[in-house]
Amino acid sequence: MRLNKINAGLLSIVFAFSTLNAQQHLDPEYIKVTNERAAKIVVKLDLKNDAKEKAVSNIIAQQFRDLTEIQDGRDAEIKKVKEDTSLAKEKQNEKIDKLKANADKSIAKLHKSYLKKLGKELPEEKITEVKDGMTYGVLPITVVAYNDMLPNLTTEQKEYIYKALVEAREHAMDAGSSKEKHGWFGKYKGRINNYLSKQGYDLNKESKDWHERVEQREKAKSGQ
Repeated sequence: MRLNKINAGLLSIVFAFSTLNAQQHLDPEYIKVTNERAAKIVVKLDLKNDAKEKAVSNIIAQQFRDLTEIQDGRDAEIKKVKEDTSLAKEKQNEKIDKLKANADKSIAKLHKSYLKKLGKELPEEKITEVKDGMTYGVLPITVVAYNDMLPNLTTEQKEYIYKALVEAREHAMDAGSSKEKHGWFGKYKGRINNYLSKQGYDLNKESKDWHERVEQREKAKSGQ
């Protein structure tokens, strides 16, 4: 039993070292890209404090890198499973599901840790701005669009839309690509649309009428 514990401890040390080593040898170009992405988010926060800006930028950039490490590791292992012809399809799917579940657990833990780090540097409203920055501002844009398309929304309906999009944003923050980020919002917009349909809205008609109104506004602006 003691030997097993020692072996487990050694494995943990090796894993921790290999993870650290992998981070230290990340492609310099990728590090540059993550630093630039983080800087673009931070500059919009208007913190007026160089030290604070640097600290927050480092936290965000590291989050991008940590997410990539988990997601790339997951994808590499899934690729190996799919290429293993000795495994039956059912067994492959079982292994793939387990790899995805383990990655999701790691990402959830990282998400919590990330927000805790940001919380030491920023107030809640600024953290919200960081979240929007990481997700291309889809939440506020979508809220405005729903309110413009459906000007008679009730307070309860507006609240449902907002809460659904907040939940979508939490997932989208951890997505590995633009397509995946937009995919999360698409999933939750589907839920919102189903909710609104049950509330009596004909969304096909509402959307058509809205686009016509937007077009008319644009023409009025250009003086046509």
